[in-house]
Amino acid sequence: MSDFAIILAAALAGGLVAYRLKLPVLLGYLAAGIIVSPNAFRLVQDLGLVQTLADIGVVLLMFTLGMEFSVRDLKRVGTIGLGGGTAQVLATACLGFIVGIALFRWSTADALFFGFLISLSSTMIVLKMLVERGETGTVHGRIMIAILLVQDLAVLPLMIILPAVGQPVANIVPTLATSLLKAAVFFGAMTAIGYWAIPALLGRSAGLRSRELFMVTILAVSLGAAFAASYFGMSAAFGAFAAGMLVSRSHFAHQALADVVPFRNVFAALFFVSLGMLASPRFVADNLGAVMAVALVIVIAKFTICASIARYFRHSTKTVLLVGAGLTQVGEFSFVLGRVGLEAGVMSAYLYHLVLASAILTMLLTPAGFKLANLAYGKLCASPRLARYMRLGSDGALVEAEPTLTNHVIVCGHGRAGSNLASTLGRYEIPYVVVELNPRIVSELRASGIPCVYGDAGSTHILEAANVGKARVLALTCPDPLAEITATAYAKSVNPGIDVIARLPDEAVDGRLQAAGTSEVVEPAFEASLEFVRHILRYYGVSGPEVENLVCPFLREHRSEEAEQLPKL
Repeated sequence: MSDFAIILAAALAGGLVAYRLKLPVLLGYLAAGIIVSPNAFRLVQDLGLVQTLADIGVVLLMFTLGMEFSVRDLKRVGTIGLGGGTAQVLATACLGFIVGIALFRWSTADALFFGFLISLSSTMIVLKMLVERGETGTVHGRIMIAILLVQDLAVLPLMIILPAVGQPVANIVPTLATSLLKAAVFFGAMTAIGYWAIPALLGRSAGLRSRELFMVTILAVSLGAAFAASYFGMSAAFGAFAAGMLVSRSHFAHQALADVVPFRNVFAALFFVSLGMLASPRFVADNLGAVMAVALVIVIAKFTICASIARYFRHSTKTVLLVGAGLTQVGEFSFVLGRVGLEAGVMSAYLYHLVLASAILTMLLTPAGFKLANLAYGKLCASPRLARYMRLGSDGALVEAEPTLTNHVIVCGHGRAGSNLASTLGRYEIPYVVVELNPRIVSELRASGIPCVYGDAGSTHILEAANVGKARVLALTCPDPLAEITATAYAKSVNPGIDVIARLPDEAVDGRLQAAGTSEVVEPAFEASLEFVRHILRYYGVSGPEVENLVCPFLREHRSEEAEQLPKL
């Protein structure tokens, strides 16, 4: 019990420190595990307890992944998600295998495991980084999320296939066939149970109207499926994933997910603490050169492959750089695969410790690498020669606005807000040009005869192509704070009379947008709150003019507060 209390306290402390430092909390958990481990301060002695808790964490992690799996999500990510994500996993695995054999002289099994371990990136780290920067809706943000979804789903077949690679060459095919057959039979049996037994069990439990019994039922289903898979010689995580998929088909899926997530988060924290406890500071000290070399190989290989995939799909240089830099780290599911390989005796303990130490290093470097990619893009934009290369669009040529176009509106971003604005401008015959970074949208706009420029609104050369010097209004509807700030500053420098209105993607950049010269900053959350006020008051019979008289002071007060927060120039 004392060991469990120490582990939870260490996880809390590590998570708080990481949060204060604006780092992903899982890095705090890993650091906490290193500190309390027998390899450091030896505060925890019962490693068996830690191992059991970590196993429960993996099971619940895979169970919720199965519940959140959706064919609709796979369709939504599009070609670059399915095709690009699959190509990224396979290309990284092949390159890792070649490097392991040719450079590090590892065994075939270790090299193959190494390739697939480094092919996965961290969903937790990337999502946290995108949310904090307000870039989940950007082109590079959507691409990274799509590739991460495919990576997460790739964990399931890898858990079935990889344990077979440790067999002698003559036995690989029979062993793999046996593993696939076991998985198919198990999944078939689980499907039959899922159609009849699980809905009935959940319905009976929910009918008792006891939240506690329902929660116990969900945990029993997930852990029972994990035990059944383990009993038949398969990964417990595979059984949990299958159970999660089946529960997701029932009417109780949303409540089940809501009940399990808190448990998953607690046990997942224990899982990462246990990983930190397995990490050996002495191993890192004795193999520092190898750790640094492996981390460097991972970063360079993943950046090159992910950036190349984004370039293959005809995305801009900015998107290419950010997608490459954002996916360079090793992911949390790599540790799950590593545990499977270690327990099956397929992967050596040396490789596990080496990848673990290198993975932590790549996670720490990710935020800095992402910022460096932004800085690199800014430098590229400053070079006219390189900027011309970056202006290549989806068909290899940049479509510029008509030189005679004056007093027009530049709409930066053709998402929901931008498309509504553009259609309204067209209805009133107000001249406009769209600046868009998504090549698919650009192709659709060109096919419809809508004037558009392919490129990043933050590039001065793209704004020149949109004839910003003669424009009347610059409407920044794109969810990219860096592009908005850069575009506002440049537009005001070449056209002081231009009116700039910007969407606020992140409250942290509000003052910077105002200082750059925006006439108005639209804050979606604040505008939504006003719509709630309008709707509810009208529903209760308050007249339209009276509602507006109540709302207007809110607007004036909000804008005065924004003005007071501006830095003094």
